[in-house]
Amino acid sequence: MDDHEEQARRAIGTLLQSDPLIKLLQEVRLGRMKPTDPGLRAVTESWVGVYTQVLKSQSFHPTVLARLDPVPRLEVLVETGVLSWDHPGTRDLRELFQRLMVSAAQ
Repeated sequence: MDDHEEQARRAIGTLLQSDPLIKLLQEVRLGRMKPTDPGLRAVTESWVGVYTQVLKSQSFHPTVLARLDPVPRLEVLVETGVLSWDHPGTRDLRELFQRLMVSAAQ
């Protein structure tokens, strides 16, 4: 396994540990939990913070960085009403990722 693949696996592993999509969004879809539930909000806010920390933690190769794009995960959270695109954490995470992508491309 090359260094870039190992870097990607470590980053993705860290993100998965706090990912609200795996279990909690199923609860929202089944109606057992509301998108505005404080517990879900806390887990989601924590996940956004972890995602931000992971992206800031090291310089990623452009191919690894592309695999860490938060937008697909954020889209699911926005679609279910847990977050909005104008939420500060959502906005800041997307802007950070875009800055990193531009920087990695240079």
